[in-house]
Amino acid sequence: MTPLFSRSGTGRKGLVTLICGALAAGGLAAAGVTALEPGAASASSHREAPLISGTPQYDNTDLYAFVSPDKPDTTTIVANWIPFEEPAGGPNFYTFADDAQYDIHVDSNGDAQGELLFRYTFKTHTKNGNTFLYNTGPVTSLDDPDLNITQTYDIDLIRLKNQHVMSKTKLADDIPVAPSNVGKASMPDYGKLRAQAVYKTAGGAATFAGQADDPFFLDLRVFDLLYGGNLTEVGRDTLKGYNVNSIALQVPNALIRESAKQPVVGIWSTTQRRNAQGYYSQVSRLGNPLVNEVVNPQKDKDKFNASQPAYDGQFLKNVTNPELPKLIESIYKIKAPAEPRNDLVDVFLKGVKGLNQPPNVKPSEQLRLNTSVKPAMHPKRLGVLDGDNAGFPNGRRLTDDVIDEALQVVEGELVGSKNDLGDAVDKNDKSFEKYFPYVAQPTAGSRGKLAKGTTAGTDVRSQLGDAFQPAGASAGGSDDTVLIAASAASGAAGILLIGTAFAWWRRRMQRPY
Repeated sequence: MTPLFSRSGTGRKGLVTLICGALAAGGLAAAGVTALEPGAASASSHREAPLISGTPQYDNTDLYAFVSPDKPDTTTIVANWIPFEEPAGGPNFYTFADDAQYDIHVDSNGDAQGELLFRYTFKTHTKNGNTFLYNTGPVTSLDDPDLNITQTYDIDLIRLKNQHVMSKTKLADDIPVAPSNVGKASMPDYGKLRAQAVYKTAGGAATFAGQADDPFFLDLRVFDLLYGGNLTEVGRDTLKGYNVNSIALQVPNALIRESAKQPVVGIWSTTQRRNAQGYYSQVSRLGNPLVNEVVNPQKDKDKFNASQPAYDGQFLKNVTNPELPKLIESIYKIKAPAEPRNDLVDVFLKGVKGLNQPPNVKPSEQLRLNTSVKPAMHPKRLGVLDGDNAGFPNGRRLTDDVIDEALQVVEGELVGSKNDLGDAVDKNDKSFEKYFPYVAQPTAGSRGKLAKGTTAGTDVRSQLGDAFQPAGASAGGSDDTVLIAASAASGAAGILLIGTAFAWWRRRMQRPY
């Protein structure tokens, strides 16, 4: 029997190493057990492949799908992009790409092809190009003239049959995006901006796009050569304090499922980028988490991100004979499960029989959700493994500990090797919201106290007098004068910089050298 770790002490920390193995081996297992049909799903994660790691605007980080806890007749899908957003990442904060198609695919009948495609496309707007500022004063609403850089988006619903477009419907047009959370002086009530970015479409759907706290929780130190053989530092949430750009979509269950008798859907997300010739090509895809990060070797990662599930058979050996369990066995002497790993196929490629496996399913890597399973009143972080059928791998809730769950399955939980493995990170650092879009608000760029003498909500313009004008405003003087004043003196940052420079100059003048 495979050696087990307990949930306390050093042993519990070895979970992290197995985490990625579980997700990786499990997720991609579905990708190539049998000949797959076109249109199947795929997966990626944070900086999982060489090419996509250099273009974060197009990089899927995570995908979630769950029956809405407060509206069980709907399903909520959350798809995230741009990993490791440092909250204070100005002056150019985080935007969706204008030359990309951010797509959410739905397979309604288990044939490994999408029947519905929700396409998000974005457009960036700049009010004043003569200032470096993201915002030229405190922002109190999404249409505030002080919000200098804004984005809007459209949603198209595309219906497909055998991957041919049957119809295209505009669900939303020119919807505002919630901005990056610059800080307390710039956005004194960010919750108000978040609320204004939630939009209800015709037909009972709701949508949100904007910055959010990264909801994924795990210890990524595993990539330091599997903790360097030392598990004492395991248990640190590596993604704590980082943000992502989120798209959240809430749709009626009846819209996405085949019928009440066949309520299981498969969901995945992709990013397509426009090239110089005007054509779009797929550069990232995601279903289950961490698949491309730790299952595929370097030579296959970019190929996998750009390929279609119909061709995932070429990656089969990476799944049935995974590298990670062998590394763990060599370092920690934890015996790897017997190969080939066919025990992972049903759970991660077809869905759990009797729960979220559609009839006549064609194996493919998708996040599968049974929309008829009611939300749990008291969700358990280990989902199905702990008897909570409303959780992963039946979809994925924000609170699901997918690392521990996948790790335990990969290490033989379903074939008699009961274990309690995990990475010692059991929940997100922030609480999730109870209502759509559910993701936690992003960490602000200013995480400390305000400067001495200022208070939260203070209008910076009141301290600058008439010199400050919102971008594009007129005060009787020349437009150039207004622009100069707006650029040089609009915001607490300008005051702080001037004050700091003056204090430094005085200290320097008093020094003997």
